[in-house]
Amino acid sequence: MGEAEEIAARVAAIRERIAEACVRAGRDPAAVTLVAASKLQPAERLRAAWDAGVRVFGENRVQEAAAKRPLLPDAEWHLLGPLQSNKVRAAAELFGTFHALDRPKILEAVAAEAGRRGGEAAGFVEVNLGGESSKHGFAPRDLPAALAPYRALSGLRLVGLMAIPPPGADAEASRPWFRRLRALRDELAAAPGWEGFSGWLSMGMSDDFAVAVEEGATHVRVGTALFGPRR
Repeated sequence: MGEAEEIAARVAAIRERIAEACVRAGRDPAAVTLVAASKLQPAERLRAAWDAGVRVFGENRVQEAAAKRPLLPDAEWHLLGPLQSNKVRAAAELFGTFHALDRPKILEAVAAEAGRRGGEAAGFVEVNLGGESSKHGFAPRDLPAALAPYRALSGLRLVGLMAIPPPGADAEASRPWFRRLRALRDELAAAPGWEGFSGWLSMGMSDDFAVAVEEGATHVRVGTALFGPRR
């Protein structure tokens, strides 16, 4: 089996696992978006994923995305990693959705740049669930109050929350953290001023995406399980 066929088989297996998790949770599989996390993956693997039906790709670095996007101009591109202030303008040209808006300065910068371009970006707010010094994000405590100044920014539509759980022994170790993020989403959705909030949840990666779907993930960021190990 060639590499393209292997990727097609992985895509099919991932979609089947998502569908099975949705059955267990009583959800519609159409409500879950598979984001192919293509960091450091070569162009031919991205093309194979596209040919297998993947339409949403996620990159962690602006420069790498700039080189890859022309290869799949009809794909939907998401920025998965944190964004530096000096890369906001370049990122706005490449991405319509941002998964790791981790501090007020970046929320404001993305909104301003999208507004300058006459558009509107979609953004997930990153939450540092475990309070880890190695990760970025807003603290979970009093999240509605922390985000209140940004709920109506012109140029940026806050669509949901994103988190990466602390490392655990297995996929089940992530479940309490996914439940915590879902509870924070519900808390935010119920707060004054958040009427019409999409309430999406970007959570779950190669090792734990099925658990994430069971706990309400709307976007799963899958890399190695889809593309195979990075070269």
